[in-house]
Amino acid sequence: MAIFSSSWELPLVAVCQVTSTPDKQQNFKTCAELVREAARLGACLAFLPEAFDFVARDPAETLRLSEPLGGNLLGEYTQLARECGLWLSLGGFHERGQDWEQTQKIYNCHVLLDNKGSVVATYRKTHLCDVEIPGQGPMRESNSTIPGPSLESPVSTPAGKVGLAICYDMRFPELSLALAQAGAEILTYPSAFGSVTGPAHWEVLLRARAIETQCYVVAAAQCGRHHEKRASYGHSMVVDPWGTVVARCSEGPGLCLARIDLRYLRQLRQQLPVFRHRRPDLYGSLGHPRS
Repeated sequence: MAIFSSSWELPLVAVCQVTSTPDKQQNFKTCAELVREAARLGACLAFLPEAFDFVARDPAETLRLSEPLGGNLLGEYTQLARECGLWLSLGGFHERGQDWEQTQKIYNCHVLLDNKGSVVATYRKTHLCDVEIPGQGPMRESNSTIPGPSLESPVSTPAGKVGLAICYDMRFPELSLALAQAGAEILTYPSAFGSVTGPAHWEVLLRARAIETQCYVVAAAQCGRHHEKRASYGHSMVVDPWGTVVARCSEGPGLCLARIDLRYLRQLRQQLPVFRHRRPDLYGSLGHPRS
């Protein structure tokens, strides 16, 4: 039941796929090239994946390479957004917060910049990935990272109202439902999925989040081998509110483009009004059990 519009007036978004390493300046150079290409192709908003700044070899290196939001690296991205005249979703910045001196831990921070380079929103990842997957190796994000305290309200952008999340957050539908009920039209899950969970869960989770919220889902992903200790699945994509994958990156670094049709989104929500049909009297709000 897909309804497509071929209008070139629809906003265009770019989804960037990269292979970050511990080399922050080389990572910036790679991301900047993709952002400039997105601007040249007419995108109004470019999405970068989780850990766009770097992927370290261990928690100690992660902490050593981290920066505050007011540091040099975010300054370079601020200048890049201003230079290219487009919005940037910086999908997972290793942020030294105001409590750095006390905690010696960081936040996994999704930063949204407007086309003037101003920070318009920050979301700090609330669900940390502490898992052990056979064949993929253990992940202990909490060794270096503090969970964020709250969700961020959806932000109006030239492409629509964007709800911010990061990677592992996609496994918690309560978060996506909360963002949708707060007005989100686009959910974004910048990620660095592994080689085992990626083939099994990546696409099905993204499509499920799109279908249940009737939102566009934009997922910029890390891909390939970052260093001897870690590799990522890739397969960056955009899913429409019907659950159709409308754009997908090929193997390796690069970008894909999609147009966001909010008229189609609103029409779908009118035809299939699932949010009006919800029964919080039976199962609580957003999946929480009733007291």
